[in-house]
Amino acid sequence: MPIRIGTKQTTKAVEQRLATLVYVAQDADPRIVNKVVALCETTGIPVQWVDTMKNLGATCGIDVGAAMAAVIPDEK
Repeated sequence: MPIRIGTKQTTKAVEQRLATLVYVAQDADPRIVNKVVALCETTGIPVQWVDTMKNLGATCGIDVGAAMAAVIPDEK
């Protein structure tokens, strides 16, 4: 399942209503996270909290931390 990693990519996916789920790291900067979480609430996209940016990055298969990531359904 495709994932968009990072604040810009996740925000774009949410704004375009492509995301089906957004993962957000609890230790990410609230000034960055709050906007996207509010946008998810407005658009009805569920938010799943992850304990750390490092764990979210590792789960997404990257070597650095990630503040957020959006799950995108397979495009047919």
